[in-house]
Amino acid sequence: MDGGSANPVTPIRRQQMSVGGCFLETAGIEGRAAPLADRLLKFAEVDSCLIRHCGRMNVGVAHSEVNPNTRVMNSRGIWLAYIILVGLLHVVLLSIPFFSISVVWTLTNVIHNLAMYVFLHTVKGTPFETPDQGKARLLTHWEQMDYGLQFTSSRKFLSISPIVLYLLASFYTKYDAAHFLINTTSLLSVLLPKLPQFHGVRLFGINKY
Repeated sequence: MDGGSANPVTPIRRQQMSVGGCFLETAGIEGRAAPLADRLLKFAEVDSCLIRHCGRMNVGVAHSEVNPNTRVMNSRGIWLAYIILVGLLHVVLLSIPFFSISVVWTLTNVIHNLAMYVFLHTVKGTPFETPDQGKARLLTHWEQMDYGLQFTSSRKFLSISPIVLYLLASFYTKYDAAHFLINTTSLLSVLLPKLPQFHGVRLFGINKY
């Protein structure tokens, strides 16, 4: 009878195991038991590789924005969709037989600016559940965009587009006094709230809460 241990540990064979593209040196256990240190080392290597592998796989999958409203106007294709919607509105108005060209352009301008004023400068908060402790609840969409940073690409685009539409409307209405007054008033209603000086300002307390 051998004077050694009653449960001898058989030799440990080293082998490679592939886990998600990671090749690990793991211990192949040929007996009933293995030293605790080797088993812990094996599990630590597997966990480390899985963490690294999963980290590589998840890069770019989930957004990290606390409030998606801040980046929605930077989404791919959103500017093109915006232009197409304005064009569709104009085509629909043109299809109404008793509207003249001047009326159609003025209506296109006014409806566009009214929608922009409501959705960008009147409606506050966010449709998403955000962990910002209610900070976005008192901010309009325009104030939330790009975390309040001024003169970004999205802000410039949304500032230039009503000006371009205003110039087109003025041209096709042949600068008629009545149309010119309506279009100018409509333009100012969406341009003034976009100025940095009016960021977060509530004139006369309107729409403050």
